Amino acid sequence: MIVAAKTAAHFPRVWFGRLASLATGFRRLALAICGVTIVFLALPAVALAHDQPETKQSRWIMADWMMDTFFIFSGLAFVAFLAAWKAGHFQELDKMGGIPLLVQEEDYYTPEWAYDEEEWADGDA
Repeated sequence: MIVAAKTAAHFPRVWFGRLASLATGFRRLALAICGVTIVFLALPAVALAHDQPETKQSRWIMADWMMDTFFIFSGLAFVAFLAAWKAGHFQELDKMGGIPLLVQEEDYYTPEWAYDEEEWADGDA
């Protein structure tokens, strides 16, 4: 029996058992990290959910973050516009606007009774 215990680590069954227990440990660690992360992400929402006192300065908090957000996103949009302009995406826009007019398709929008009127007697207007 002692000899079997010494050589037991060489058998694949024991090796896979050790891997399984290691995987279980990693799974527990991953779940613990996820739980802590969720708690840390939820704590600021709890802290900001209470009613704040109304003062002259606190009235501008909403306007401040709204203005900051506007300037950040408008700045990013302007940079994206400049990058697209420099890449040549805005060349010959007058020709590009006429492309949908060249597509030949059935008229789905004109009702049948409208074709019976005099102005449609010649065909398409």
